[in-house]
Amino acid sequence: MGTALVYHEDMTATRLLWDDPECEIERPERLTAALDRLRKCGLEQRCLRLSAREASEEELGLVHSPEYVSLVRETQVLGKEELQALSGQFDAIYFHPSTFHCARLAVGAALQLLDAVLTGEVQNGLALVRPPGHHSQRAAASGFCVFNNVAIAAAHAKQKHGLHRILIVDWDVHHGQGTQYLFEDDPSVLYFSWHRYEHGRFWPFLRESDADAVGRGQGLGFTVNLPWNQVGMGNADYVAAFLHLLLPLAFEFDPELVLVSAGFDSAIGDPEGQMQATPECFAHLTQLLQVLAGGRVCAVLEGGYHLESLAESVCMTVQTLLGDPAPPLSGPMVPCQSALESIQSVCAAQAPHWKSLQLQDVTPVQTSPSTHSSEGRPPPLLPGGPVCKTAASALSSLFDQPCLHPAPPVCPAVALTAPDITLVLPPDVTQQEGSALNEETEAWAKPHESLAQDEALTALGKLLYLLDGMLDGQVSSGIVATPPSAAAATLDVAIQRGLSHGAQRLLCVALGQLDRPPDLVHDGRILWLNIRGKEAAALSMFQVSTPLPVLTGGFLSCILGLVLPLAYGFQPELVLVALGPAHGLQGPHAALLTSMLRGPAGGRVLALLEEDSTPQLAGILARVLHGEAPPSLGPYSVASPEDTQALRYLRGQLEPQWKMLQCRPHLEA
Repeated sequence: MGTALVYHEDMTATRLLWDDPECEIERPERLTAALDRLRKCGLEQRCLRLSAREASEEELGLVHSPEYVSLVRETQVLGKEELQALSGQFDAIYFHPSTFHCARLAVGAALQLLDAVLTGEVQNGLALVRPPGHHSQRAAASGFCVFNNVAIAAAHAKQKHGLHRILIVDWDVHHGQGTQYLFEDDPSVLYFSWHRYEHGRFWPFLRESDADAVGRGQGLGFTVNLPWNQVGMGNADYVAAFLHLLLPLAFEFDPELVLVSAGFDSAIGDPEGQMQATPECFAHLTQLLQVLAGGRVCAVLEGGYHLESLAESVCMTVQTLLGDPAPPLSGPMVPCQSALESIQSVCAAQAPHWKSLQLQDVTPVQTSPSTHSSEGRPPPLLPGGPVCKTAASALSSLFDQPCLHPAPPVCPAVALTAPDITLVLPPDVTQQEGSALNEETEAWAKPHESLAQDEALTALGKLLYLLDGMLDGQVSSGIVATPPSAAAATLDVAIQRGLSHGAQRLLCVALGQLDRPPDLVHDGRILWLNIRGKEAAALSMFQVSTPLPVLTGGFLSCILGLVLPLAYGFQPELVLVALGPAHGLQGPHAALLTSMLRGPAGGRVLALLEEDSTPQLAGILARVLHGEAPPSLGPYSVASPEDTQALRYLRGQLEPQWKMLQCRPHLEA
């Protein structure tokens, strides 16, 4: 259905007219740098371009008072001194004669994007806007924000489109207190914000930005604040927050729409955030959100003040909305203790309101500012300091490149042995006809008696051809159908072929009656995860077995609490998903698993299916490998005690080696 990009050049009109060091970073170049980078990477051309309209005053009134709207309207005729005096009545704000027009365009852009997504014109999109919005309150501007773009969009979605469950994800580095205040008693809006907090010592210096602010009245539990109490949070910290906190709540909430307050001051190099998350991290965050709400994701720009970091992060977000695989994450995937303390504190505060968090050990962690250490983290990114200059230099070099990734990218391929099977595939997905040479296929099949039959040999030849294409970068991912009797042997060949082709880290997720290959190497190149094992067991840090959960909540806990943390910690170059005999997964469950495994491997996922289940299942998996959203799992049901016990046991066994499994800090003796 496509991705929309909403923008209007008039939104560059506002700029600071007097000296104010606090406000000077919010400047027109934020938009032009992002748009120039989108064009340079060929991403704008792949989107449906929409020119923003002005929001009506009636639409502004969905969340703002008439008196406040009137006050902002009157700024159009004020002189410089009057504008400066009025700006001084608010916290970190400046007005300009064009502010009313620009702010209405920013709201209108968000509403246009929302309407396009909810009417099915596009699947998702980004509104590239300024001024930002998430600090703006019912009757007050704040933090560069005039009208609350995302909050108005949420109210519009409820009023015009009749939505009942809206998730707002605010990944800006500042707390969006305006959005929180507007919805804190509203159970139809789940608001999640992570933000630099430092025990209340960072702007906006609010007690209600802490973890124990969970909403009020009917909205108890629908405000989720994740305070970062030190700078330098990186890729592992952000991904851990999604896997262990946001996504469990989101799946239980089951949103009809995801709105993202997409502030990129939480990215590396930004002088406001002083964080270490690289631009590709936002591709992963976006991809993780796309499995929700049928993929209906509307991102609206908030902060971001390092132009290169902002521009590259915007590109990563748009690229992922378009369905491209997220680039592999850089750096060690080890969350820091301060991040784990914060995550644990939020889980403890939210557990009374969410079944999905009651499965975890949510004993609150008592911390104080004096207990935190830098834990080997980089020093703060002080403007002009050496670390900030290093980040700026690296990002400037990145910005000078014509494009990081091809556009349009390579796409998935499906290889079937039965010629009479017809699949309904996305237009870019090819039905592969090629096969490896007979001599090569027979040589690989020779050690396996079950591969001697013609049908199994044909499937193996197609597998080898497709796997080589993936590892050579000719296709992004693939699906191969095999006879049930040859499933285990075909998987074994796929593993060995991947290693012989130079893959250094290969993740194999095997479901059903698929025994571990007897000659599996033990040198750390293969992580073997069997779901449908007889019991939960960790034979080593690289060989894990767990029963298939019987209820939706248990399956989600297994994916978010075990499979994905292992995958992100391992950082595989290739993922094999093998659905063997009696694998027990329904189509939506298999689609979710396959879709979410695209992230850790940069999209290189090869799915092996039984021929008996090929037509329907292959079509679903081809679509998710192409970047489409997986089907809904249906109503949430809490995990069984047996599944919970199995997951806790495995996490306890594996946490010392796989740090991404941690969701609480380790207490020192």
